[in-house]
Amino acid sequence: MRLSQGIRTVAAIEASKGLVVLLTGFGLFALLHRDVQQLAESLVRHAHLNPASHTPRVFLEFAGKLDNTHLMQLAAAALAYSAVRMIEAYGLWYQRTWGEGFAAASGAVYLPFEFRELFHQPSLLSACLLAVNLGVVGFMIYSLRRRRAARTI
Repeated sequence: MRLSQGIRTVAAIEASKGLVVLLTGFGLFALLHRDVQQLAESLVRHAHLNPASHTPRVFLEFAGKLDNTHLMQLAAAALAYSAVRMIEAYGLWYQRTWGEGFAAASGAVYLPFEFRELFHQPSLLSACLLAVNLGVVGFMIYSLRRRRAARTI
């Protein structure tokens, strides 16, 4: 795989993440002026989950605290996160140096949290997420160094 194909692959992944979060934000707007607690209880019942077990209980408690203000804040945060992912994807797709630097930095921001998660609650998922993120950050740094070396020749 050529370097540019790898960068475009990362761009497509970032754009996909941005699109998923954008759609989630629109879904939060759809919950405005609705009884989120009742919706959550219906979802837990439909999934045949025990509402007294840990994860469904946390989900139901969180849903009970969501009012229109919190929903708007979450939707605004989703919109902001989505915009960041789309800007990053644009910079990578069109092979801008700033896009590669932005991708390396934004990926590196998550590394301390992923290391912490792996240390405190080791799982195959947390190890895979850490490995993928380290790979992307390393790949972006490699790409930036290759670009810099090509300019000095």
